[in-house]
Amino acid sequence: MGEATEQFFASLPARAVEKLRGPIDGTLQINLSTGTHVEHWYVVLRDREIRVSREERSADAVWESSADLFDRLVTGNAQAVAALARNETTISGNVLLFLVFRAFLPSPPGTRDPRAVARERHTPPPIRPQSGRPG
Repeated sequence: MGEATEQFFASLPARAVEKLRGPIDGTLQINLSTGTHVEHWYVVLRDREIRVSREERSADAVWESSADLFDRLVTGNAQAVAALARNETTISGNVLLFLVFRAFLPSPPGTRDPRAVARERHTPPPIRPQSGRPG
């Protein structure tokens, strides 16, 4: 498993208050495979708190992925929903937990907030003073 994945899971508890905005209560088992070896991550999302362990337990949702893909997800070099649509990863159980959890995944490098881009495109040009000569 990559160092990026280890750092990602270690950072989750500190980022929970910022990312978990609404009421949530559930568990997510994330299984990351490399060949025949599987690493397990158990994530508890409750209120505005996250707890992470390396257990394999029954959960409300189970996310299966290759360790390589997950490394790309946590570095912003892949998109979770796109990987799901391409059947590169699977989710079973309460899909809402996956949708909440993906807020912790970074955007691709260079991505900008679409609201900022729209504001830039629709901002009227600055008003320039007239030269003072009658028209």
